[in-house]
Amino acid sequence: MTETTEQSLADKAYLRIKQRLSTLDLMPGDRLSEMDLVNILHISRTPIRQALQRLLHEGLLVLAPKSGWTVAPLDFDKIDQLYDFRTLIERYALTACCQYVGQQPLIDALEKVWLVTPDQYSTDIQYVSELDEQFHMALVSASGNLEMAKVHADITEKIRIVRRLDFTKLDRIEATYQEHQQILQLIAQRRVDQALIVLSAHIEISKIESRKITLDTIYRARREVDKKYVSKVAAHIDL
Repeated sequence: MTETTEQSLADKAYLRIKQRLSTLDLMPGDRLSEMDLVNILHISRTPIRQALQRLLHEGLLVLAPKSGWTVAPLDFDKIDQLYDFRTLIERYALTACCQYVGQQPLIDALEKVWLVTPDQYSTDIQYVSELDEQFHMALVSASGNLEMAKVHADITEKIRIVRRLDFTKLDRIEATYQEHQQILQLIAQRRVDQALIVLSAHIEISKIESRKITLDTIYRARREVDKKYVSKVAAHIDL
């Protein structure tokens, strides 16, 4: 195996494992076996280990002498700091968006997704979580500050698990739709001050809700993932 091929496989393993983390297939505290990953991903052990080391460096995994690889526990103090940093970035971006209203295709695209009636709200946890990420990342991208968008994307990755768990509550999904709608309407009206108030409150509520996440929340989310997996298997067998 050439060095280039091995690196390509390590990148593939990295993305696959990271996907399992973001979809809650792997939860905080779960143990990872290198051999299990080899069998699941059909990638040899060396690239798997390189991928795990990369995730370790990013703080997503923990490596202990006796227990091996484990999904990193939630560090709420760090999460709070990331939320604060996120708020600063998005407030700047929102101000820029209000100044250039009507000239940003990204904002127009967001309106098509979020300015819908309640009967059109999705209740799919993963789908709504992805839409929520796209909403906030699009706001930052629409500001035109590419370096800020890169930093914001990094923050988004680091708090992804918490945000996904937040959407296990149906009332949080409904609130997200309503708050996003309000933000977009205020942007269209160029009401910067009011838009900033709603945006800051929107992110702060998410930050507060993240503190309420308990082991029970995590296990309930795991059960939902497991049920969906069983349903897919059953549907495949019926075919």
